[in-house]
Amino acid sequence: MSHEVTLFVNPTAGRGRGAHAAQPAASALRDAGFSVRTVVGTDARDALARLRTAVGEGAGAVVAVGGDGMVSLALQALAGTPVPLGVVAVGTGNDFARATGLPVREPARAGRAAAEALKEGRTRAVDLGRVGSSWYGTVLCSGFDSRVNDRGNRMRLPAGRFKYDLAMIAELAAFRPFPYRITLDDGPVIETEATLVAVGNGSSYGGGMRICPDAVPDDGLFDVTVVGDCSRATLLRVFPQVYRGGHVSHPKVTVHRARKVALDAPGLTAYADGEPLGALPAVAECVPGAVRLLV
Repeated sequence: MSHEVTLFVNPTAGRGRGAHAAQPAASALRDAGFSVRTVVGTDARDALARLRTAVGEGAGAVVAVGGDGMVSLALQALAGTPVPLGVVAVGTGNDFARATGLPVREPARAGRAAAEALKEGRTRAVDLGRVGSSWYGTVLCSGFDSRVNDRGNRMRLPAGRFKYDLAMIAELAAFRPFPYRITLDDGPVIETEATLVAVGNGSSYGGGMRICPDAVPDDGLFDVTVVGDCSRATLLRVFPQVYRGGHVSHPKVTVHRARKVALDAPGLTAYADGEPLGALPAVAECVPGAVRLLV
């Protein structure tokens, strides 16, 4: 394996934590005998292009420094390759790191762990979701939560997470279930009214919201959480339980397991790893062992 490690850095992650986290991660890798090449793009497209170039030039490993968005970008370059991925999780959500048992907001510890894993050749084959040519590691969501994302992304003010709180209030005011068509593993089409459908490779999204609490990222299957046709009052009672996964015991919630999931509903956007994939319909496939993770 090449002794060059590519440090893939989002300096703005976690309100600037990414820039500070890169230094202890780089120091840990150099102390372990690796040379470090840092990749920082001007935007997401440029960063991904630069990372793909580094991988093509023989990077021995990639260590993503940032949040779930940075990990998601790294997956686009590494899925299906033998190049392992390390994660220094210092973003806002860090759900990929949570799902895979990696340190969260401990950059020095995470850097040392990645360096030790590289030196000892310790990796874990982890599944990924694939929608067309896009890969994701945590959760694909659609429905009420994706509508909140849509509205929040259109809002210029206020900045930060508060605008998504305002977006949620606005969406609650206009709330109604959506007519879904769901197909699991080429089975019969399920036509149902649902508040949201989440297709989980990992257990959580949004910074620890355990929407698919029993999902395991290396079992070759998605957990599919369907929240049925709730009233606004029921949604307000059930949704807070998502942080501990208690919502799955509610009679309006069903959970399925499948390797392939097709979703269709008019006017809904699919998001995966917090990033927009585009309007439904979408077909997600679970690809076993699609990336090697430094553990």
